[in-house]
Amino acid sequence: FPGWAATPPAERAARLSALSDALAARKDALAETITAELGAPLPLSQTVHAGLPILVAASYAELAASYAFEEKIGTSTVLLEPVGVVGAITPWNYPLHQIVAKVAPALAAGCTVVLKPAEDTPLTAQLFAEATEAAGLPPGVFNLVTGLGPVAGQALAAHEGVDLVSFTGSTAVGRQIGATAGGAVKRVALELGGKSANVILPGADLAKAVNVGIANVMSNSGQTCSAWTRMLVDAERYEEAVTLAAEAVLKYVPGERVGPLVNAKQQARVRGYIQKGMEEGARLVAGGPEAPLETGYYVSPTVFADVTPDMTIAQEEIFGPVVSILRYEDADDALRIANGTVYGLAGAVWAADDEEAVAFARRMETGQVDINGGRFNPLAPFGGYKQSGVGRELGPHGLAEYLQTKSLQF
Repeated sequence: FPGWAATPPAERAARLSALSDALAARKDALAETITAELGAPLPLSQTVHAGLPILVAASYAELAASYAFEEKIGTSTVLLEPVGVVGAITPWNYPLHQIVAKVAPALAAGCTVVLKPAEDTPLTAQLFAEATEAAGLPPGVFNLVTGLGPVAGQALAAHEGVDLVSFTGSTAVGRQIGATAGGAVKRVALELGGKSANVILPGADLAKAVNVGIANVMSNSGQTCSAWTRMLVDAERYEEAVTLAAEAVLKYVPGERVGPLVNAKQQARVRGYIQKGMEEGARLVAGGPEAPLETGYYVSPTVFADVTPDMTIAQEEIFGPVVSILRYEDADDALRIANGTVYGLAGAVWAADDEEAVAFARRMETGQVDINGGRFNPLAPFGGYKQSGVGRELGPHGLAEYLQTKSLQF
């Protein structure tokens, strides 16, 4: 750590630029490995799983070169210095993106990193480690330790040599890591679960909002923490939205546009939630708990109607291709439902104009809101309110997580 922390930002930027190039040179191998480990369709692995991290690494090369690590405030010089050794614990659902979203800003800040990847996707992490070597990072700056979460992950979070723990995963595990880190008074960055609302206000383009909403959840087989799994529609257009959703989901054929879930445990978990929704009285309009294919951990893309806010499928994160459609009476009722979970990671608002959508979004208790189909921005801060986490990833806000402040008084 001392040597890398003292390396000039321009040199750190050069290494990150080389890392982006090394990932680009391995893009095909990375995409094929992610498809093999996770089950994502190859086109998705190529564009999102492998393509996005290349851009993120390049963005941190630019930030490392331009970031103001020092500023004057009155008679003081304020220094932003690396926090120390980072323990990064990453999930399986976006195995390369989550690695880069933690490792790249940490390296840009001047931190060294010990990465513990998810046990379901270790080979993707091995390819990333090869890229760090090709990029010319000094030995010891990036370190890879594979293993099970309760063993290797817990050991990393508790280790006295680790100054900050950055974790992405379930809220339950996040609580454990937060408690472990808190006992040692070390920093944490937690990107946890979500139950994001897709709010369709009266006057919005209903067909577009429904189709984009279904596509959002079906991407990556629903294994996305920020997926808009709750679709909120006004009472007057509710049944039209249900019909549109049932039609839209038919395009997502298991084995073609929708891949399998990561493992048998996840498949059983999601099918259990679908069964629970039926038992609690939700109306099944597409899909169901039966496996759509004999081979593979597939789950049928599923749409529920007549979901009430207190139902399990409206409150708990399912992490599969399941959409719940809820009815609201007016904008205040929609806001109550949208904010009515313990999560607050992402969401969407559709309205007749952007101004109306923004006014609603300002009242949502969530970290990121797409307005009328706004595109994902890899430089914008990503992270949650409430039990969806602590801290932010991506862009300058993501870099700030790995810095600590020192004031020099004159």
